[in-house]
Amino acid sequence: MVSVEALRLLLFAYIAFAPHAGADRPGKPENLSCMAVQEKHFISNAFRCQWDAVGQQSRDVSTLYQLNVDVTKIRAYNVTTREKHAQVDFVDSFPNHVILEVWVEAHNKLGTIHSEHLYKYADSFVKTNPPSNVQVTSEKSFTTSLLINWTHPIANVFLKLMYQIRYCQNGSQNWTYVPRDDTARDIQSFRLQNLNPYTVYVVQVCCKNHKKGYGYWSDWSTNATKRTPEDIPNKPDLWRIIAEGDGINQVQFICKGPLTNERITRFNIKVQDQRDKLKNGSLAPESIPINRSDSGPFTVLKQIRLADRESVKVFVTAVNSVGISAEESLVITEKACEPPPVRELRVRPDGGRLRLDWKPPHGTAVSEYVVEWISGDNTDWQRESRGTRHATIKGPLEKFVCYNVSVYPIYSGRVGKPATRAAYLEQGAPLEAPDVRLKGKPGHNEAELVWMEVPQTRLRGFITNYTVFYKGGTETREITVPADSTSCTLKSLRRNTKYDTWIQASTINGSTNSSKHSFTTLIYAPGEMEGIVVGVSFGFLFLIIVTMLFCVYKKDVIKENIWPRIPNPLESTIGNWSPDYPLKVETPKDNGLCGVSLLDVEVGDGKCMFEEDKASLALKKDKYLSEEHSSGIGGSSCMSSPRQSVSDSDEGGDMADTTASTVQYSSVVASNGYKGQTPNTQPKQAVFSRSESTQPLLDSEENPDTLLQECSRQSQRVPRGPRPTHTQRNGDIMEQQEELEPLDFCSLEEDCEQVTPTDSSYMPQLVGYRPQ
Repeated sequence: MVSVEALRLLLFAYIAFAPHAGADRPGKPENLSCMAVQEKHFISNAFRCQWDAVGQQSRDVSTLYQLNVDVTKIRAYNVTTREKHAQVDFVDSFPNHVILEVWVEAHNKLGTIHSEHLYKYADSFVKTNPPSNVQVTSEKSFTTSLLINWTHPIANVFLKLMYQIRYCQNGSQNWTYVPRDDTARDIQSFRLQNLNPYTVYVVQVCCKNHKKGYGYWSDWSTNATKRTPEDIPNKPDLWRIIAEGDGINQVQFICKGPLTNERITRFNIKVQDQRDKLKNGSLAPESIPINRSDSGPFTVLKQIRLADRESVKVFVTAVNSVGISAEESLVITEKACEPPPVRELRVRPDGGRLRLDWKPPHGTAVSEYVVEWISGDNTDWQRESRGTRHATIKGPLEKFVCYNVSVYPIYSGRVGKPATRAAYLEQGAPLEAPDVRLKGKPGHNEAELVWMEVPQTRLRGFITNYTVFYKGGTETREITVPADSTSCTLKSLRRNTKYDTWIQASTINGSTNSSKHSFTTLIYAPGEMEGIVVGVSFGFLFLIIVTMLFCVYKKDVIKENIWPRIPNPLESTIGNWSPDYPLKVETPKDNGLCGVSLLDVEVGDGKCMFEEDKASLALKKDKYLSEEHSSGIGGSSCMSSPRQSVSDSDEGGDMADTTASTVQYSSVVASNGYKGQTPNTQPKQAVFSRSESTQPLLDSEENPDTLLQECSRQSQRVPRGPRPTHTQRNGDIMEQQEELEPLDFCSLEEDCEQVTPTDSSYMPQLVGYRPQ
């Protein structure tokens, strides 16, 4: 069983600590420091201390700090505060030359903790006032030194001090500190040396306890200003600027100054031709007065014209009220004879300045180096010793400005060839990009863009590349070109399309876009439209020529199809021939066959047939005459294609079947009349003629099988009698020929064989023309 006493203790602990369950014990104070400052001629009684609190502070549980100071176990001082600093006031005076023990206690409801204890002499906590009455004195005989005097801020019985001195030229913030070893003792004066003549300097002094590790440095004293005495001018810093031309160069000889520490009144300059030794001895120096209103970085002494093959040597001295400076010389050699340059020059930014590294030329004795940097019209230079391999430009440089940095080796006054590099102290995005424009006219699928380089003052860095953008419709493309390019050709463009194009100039630290330029591609390529027109024209001309040639070579066919030929009987030619006097047999054309049907029949048979068809012959004759006349006037058969007529000879059966339906033909007629012509009334011997006219074929000629069948029927109807005698038969034949001679025809185009009638008689045509 738990007693009542135990329960009460637990309850009391809960009430006491429960509200602070999230709190913690205070942190140990650290970095305790204390100081006693000087007031008038003594150390102040106020002893101020400060420290750093460690750990998180809780609002529910506050921390109190107590500063404790024990003076050699004789008297103790303490003060409580919630801040991280406190002050203890000593009684009567500051306890000089005694040991002090100092510490801080931090405590809250959860505990207490002590800082580290400081055991030091009271002098180690003192910070005195700066030295008073600081004075600087210049002495005319010492043009490069100044004497400094001051007074102790506190008596030595209280504290012995050490001092520190610094100085700079007036207006500059680059302080030069005197080494502490030279001033680490109880002194009240010091001489500054190696100063520039006739230069205003600013001097300051401070002090502290002379024991190492004791006390604090006082504040710097007020400025003490003094100018050094004037001295003979320094040797002039001579240099040259060459503007190269076409074989003739413009050379300017320049000199820095006058410097602020020199009151130079004039320069004396003498220019000697290296080839004219006699003339050089009589040359007098030329005096160049100094214009003090000109506040430029250098003074132009003289400007001359110098050919590439000429060499001169220049001598310059500076003059002031004290005297004349030492002589400076510079040799400008022939361009072809310039000494070699330095090797492997590199220029890079380093800590807000430009750093240079190089290697000396091979096998040559260099006396010094000149480092030159040029930006636009601004030129500056500095000199480096012969053993220098690394240098930093000391002059003021600007950001985003391009400098052409050169290193010249100097060989006893002779200027060697320079090694030059371009550099930026700091690069940025270009201020502008070049304006892009179209060169000429755009094509149908390509366009050439050109642009000008951005001015050097607007670049602000080295251009790494150009990016050309072009947009047609919703599609945007880009082309990257090198930094030295000023043109770009866009290819694979669409015809008759508007494009917007712009260019982006880029450096390592940013990019800038130009304004947009628009153009529209052509529908046709240059010459394409002309080619189409010329091609169409040549095609049309070729078609006309072919058509004309076709008309020339096929004029007969065209004429027959467009202007039909109407046969004119008056223009026909009649060839005379007779069965008793056969015509000359001509060679057949293309297996031509005779168009005259000859039939070997007996006289009795012929008479029977003729008598039987006498009535029909008259009708057929009339029919022949009417059809012959109509066809001669304008029948369509006049323009029919020629073909071979049908013959009743033995070769008639072999006649070609592929000939046309209408051919020219020959008509065998009696001499006493033809086609309606009035026949001769006087009887005479029958003469047969050939007509060279183009008339439709006879029905019997176009259908020989029908004629054969008809003749066969006639032959069957006529009974065969006894064969008549030759005289009787000839008479009958002549009579029949007189009756039938207008009905006999023969083809005109084919040559037929004429057979002299002996036993056979001429078989008349029994049918008329075949109508068209």
